[in-house]
Amino acid sequence: MPQIAQRSLGQRGPTVSALGLGCMRMSFGDRPIGDHAEMVAFLRAAVERGVTFFDTAEVYGPFTNEALVGEALAPWRGQVVIATKFGFRHDPVRGPHPSSGLDSRPEQIRRVADAALARLRVDAIDLFYQHRVDPAVPIEEVAGAVQELIQAGKVRHFGLSEADAATIRRAHAVQPVTALQSEYSLWWRVVEADVLPTCEELGIGFVPYSPLGRGYLTGAINEHTTFDASDIRSRNPRFTPEAIRANQGVIALLQRIGDRLGATPAQIALAWLLAQRPWIVPIPGSRQLSRLDENLGAAAVVLSADDLHEIDTMMAAIPVQGDRY
Repeated sequence: MPQIAQRSLGQRGPTVSALGLGCMRMSFGDRPIGDHAEMVAFLRAAVERGVTFFDTAEVYGPFTNEALVGEALAPWRGQVVIATKFGFRHDPVRGPHPSSGLDSRPEQIRRVADAALARLRVDAIDLFYQHRVDPAVPIEEVAGAVQELIQAGKVRHFGLSEADAATIRRAHAVQPVTALQSEYSLWWRVVEADVLPTCEELGIGFVPYSPLGRGYLTGAINEHTTFDASDIRSRNPRFTPEAIRANQGVIALLQRIGDRLGATPAQIALAWLLAQRPWIVPIPGSRQLSRLDENLGAAAVVLSADDLHEIDTMMAAIPVQGDRY
């Protein structure tokens, strides 16, 4: 297994590749989803390139994404880190689905963990996130349930997703939180106010999802790009033709820095994230080897203090248009 840059996922977390791989779109989301055999081969190619951190969830599919990841990564059991998630209510017909509501009751967490172990083909879940905070279940109960799973040897690390600073602290007081996963990118920086400082104080790793702004920061999307009705971007305010056109200044900035450093806009966007904290591990999603190789190349891009200052100064002057949802 070749080596790329490695990072520790916070003070308590495992050492993983500096860039992980978000697996959701391999079997869930916008059409067409990936062919199963091709996605197995793709995941194995990622390992061969040095990726050791993979992100999935029971709701992706549902269930099929965990099964895909489990099958593809079975030859490297114990050598890679797989994160999965619990937290959505199980509809009697279609299983867990975001529209079915939340369910983080302790008994549900235990059921999800047992099922995920089988689908992932592992003895213990490396990192078990609460997918979204459930206001009907005190976070202390959630943390306690995961703590019991850790004590039973079924889970190694506890994570939260899209939790605010106060919730992180409450959970951490019961069971130390290893990692927080939330959206974070050059054009969505809300977590910088309270969440990142809380993670730094408590020694919690941070895993940005949508680190490339759902593809916008690659520079491959313009006002003429169309999206299938199954694609979340078809309903996303940041992906209307007007917003895409208005936000082109962000791409121009990334292109200018990239031209200077011999890198693509996507690589600059990812390198910027890596430069924010040494315990940040982005998980860009991909289904193409060319994109995977491009993303992994970001780990070798070094942004100087002047580069970072230029990016921050210019971004402060660009009024990004459109809400994220």
